[in-house]
Amino acid sequence: MADNAGMQQGSPAIGAAGLVPAAPGAGGTEGSGAAGGSARIAVKKAQLRSSPRPKKLEKLGVYSSCKAEGACKCNGWKSQNPPPTPPRTDQQSSAVNLQEPCRSCSHTLGDHVTHLENISEEEMNRLLGIVLDVEYLYTCVHKEEDADTKQVYFSLFKLLRKSIVQMGKPMLEAQDSPPFEKPSIEQGVNNFVQYKFSHLPSKERQTIMELAKMFLNQINYWQLETPSQRRQRVLNDDAAGYKANYTRWLCYCNVPQFCDSLPRYETTQIFGRTLLRSVFTVMRKQLLEQARQEKDKLPPEKRTLILTHFPKFLSMLEEEVYSHSSPIWSQDFLAGASGGQIPIRPGNALADRPSELTSDSGEKRKPTEPLPHEDSKRPRVVGDIPLELINEVMATITDPAAIPETSLLSAHSARDEAARLEERRGVIEFHVIGNSLNQKPNKRILMWLVGLQNVFSHQLPRMPKEYITRLVFDPKHKTLSLIKDGRVIGGICFRMFPSQGFTEIVFCAVTSNEQVKGYGTHLMNHLKEYHIKHEILNFLTYADEYAIGYFKKQGFSKDIKVPKAKYVGYIKDYEGATLMGCELNPSIPYTEFSVIIKKQKEIIKKLIERKQAQIRKVYPGLSCFKEGVRQIPIESIPGIRETGWKPVGKGKELKDPDQLYSTLKTILQHVKSHQNAWPFMEPVKKTEAPGYYQVIRFPMDLKTMSERLKSRYYTTRKLFMADMQRIFTNCREYNPPESEYYKCANLLEKFFYTKIKEAGLIEK
Repeated sequence: MADNAGMQQGSPAIGAAGLVPAAPGAGGTEGSGAAGGSARIAVKKAQLRSSPRPKKLEKLGVYSSCKAEGACKCNGWKSQNPPPTPPRTDQQSSAVNLQEPCRSCSHTLGDHVTHLENISEEEMNRLLGIVLDVEYLYTCVHKEEDADTKQVYFSLFKLLRKSIVQMGKPMLEAQDSPPFEKPSIEQGVNNFVQYKFSHLPSKERQTIMELAKMFLNQINYWQLETPSQRRQRVLNDDAAGYKANYTRWLCYCNVPQFCDSLPRYETTQIFGRTLLRSVFTVMRKQLLEQARQEKDKLPPEKRTLILTHFPKFLSMLEEEVYSHSSPIWSQDFLAGASGGQIPIRPGNALADRPSELTSDSGEKRKPTEPLPHEDSKRPRVVGDIPLELINEVMATITDPAAIPETSLLSAHSARDEAARLEERRGVIEFHVIGNSLNQKPNKRILMWLVGLQNVFSHQLPRMPKEYITRLVFDPKHKTLSLIKDGRVIGGICFRMFPSQGFTEIVFCAVTSNEQVKGYGTHLMNHLKEYHIKHEILNFLTYADEYAIGYFKKQGFSKDIKVPKAKYVGYIKDYEGATLMGCELNPSIPYTEFSVIIKKQKEIIKKLIERKQAQIRKVYPGLSCFKEGVRQIPIESIPGIRETGWKPVGKGKELKDPDQLYSTLKTILQHVKSHQNAWPFMEPVKKTEAPGYYQVIRFPMDLKTMSERLKSRYYTTRKLFMADMQRIFTNCREYNPPESEYYKCANLLEKFFYTKIKEAGLIEK
């Protein structure tokens, strides 16, 4: 870091492929960069987790606190500051046994692990992962020469040590939490693309999006200069501001790439214009210089993109980055250069801090993709609806005049539709609030807390008022409050357990004269988005007989997904109540979910109407027979082909279900027996292909096809062929053309269509 700060590791001209950041410690010289460093750590963790349980306890004994007697305060061998020379951790670990006395106290190491003997294997493996991260940071502290960087490494080292002793989840304690600036770099670049290039044709706009994604990827793996190096290069600069961002970048973006015990964020998603300004000039210069040096190594299709279009893109972006009046950095960015309305992706959800009023509580959370994908580049799959038709229908749906107004009293309107409209008009507001022992009391928040206590007391008469008051004002609890005309009319009181991966919902109520308006559903949807943002994906609550129906409508069930060991002893038991749980899907924008479903229904309805219009088309009668013609080919009859009819030999459909099943089973057995079928036999594992399910929307594999065939899912050959085609399409979409998987997909696809033709299911 001290030697190579500011220098990108790998080729910046290649974009998303081939990039590796430098590992922390000694200027990125630890090993061979991120790929090598993180890979070695992953291998060590896998080896340690596969060790016998006694070996695991020996490893944890060195880092755990002594339990021999209450007066012993020993927290393991390394409770003191690191000595000048780092130890050989591999030799040290192998020489340790539980009968050996601790170097910091007189008790044996066995006394340090008595509290670990009955914990689950999963929890023990988690702690061992933190141990290896501690040892890695321990080495980084000694190798690092830069004082600022060394200080951050040492702070993280102490944080992880503390997490092992306390058996908790490492949580960075900072005055600010991500995101640190709005809009983010990612949002700003997205706005820039919309602002400058929305008028371009689809193909050219896709090129711009590729450049934008390439640029964002570079920032996510860019090695920042240390503050001391920057002071030498830039004299008149906000040194304190840069140092703060550098520290945040190390803690939240750089180190977590190697120490996966820490939460990791993308640089472009948590930093904004300030950080981009501090790196843009140097970054642009080095990217273009390296592109020119490596132009001969670039594939032909990338060469024009990198050498011709990328410099122009960076020059235009540079103007917007350093301009004081650029609209792309406004949180209210809506209009492009032409003045037309441009849809932008919404920002983050409810405010982070429970003790402050939210100023942007109406915003929604942001999708994870850097930029929207252009569906026109997605390979066609058998059975897909033409994209041109989808766009044409979408244009009519987007037109307000074409959207039928749904009465709020209609049976077809969503439960939260009225509440959503009121929130949009500013009639109601949602705020996450709570009491605080660290900040000066806010009069408005205290009034709202009192209002919440009153609402819960009136709506939950069987709950003691003293108990309600204690929890509402407890600093460990937060409440999502519903405000109307400045007064509280409802809320959900909850307590988050980040280390256990769930939140307990304690109270949930809306005042009686404001019920049956969809407020309860909209409250819960806001709470779901708030927790997705904070990476907690499970709710638990005890519901009485009157509340079970409400919670079922909100996605709760008696099937608890959280392991019992995670919540026993953490949540309160209520006599006569039913424990219910809800698992959240981070891909769903809950507050807009009913709107999305409504639009999808409208699209399907329009597509059905168009198809029906084609079917009902009346063609003129045949007049050729009046002229003496005795017979004509069937395919020459007007409209016959539009019904889906095909001549014999050009793709016959087997009408007998048993015959179809037998034919497809034979074909599938041939495909599975092929020498190139090995990559597609089972569903892709997330651990083997990171980000696969973010790229591939409709995964498919031969095992799933076998199960579908067995359950008689394939009632037509088209369904079978569509699933098989998805396997090949998905593979080519996720893997580069030079990969072995890509080649296997091409060869297996050719073999599959050979077998389909031999069976007479398609034209030879």
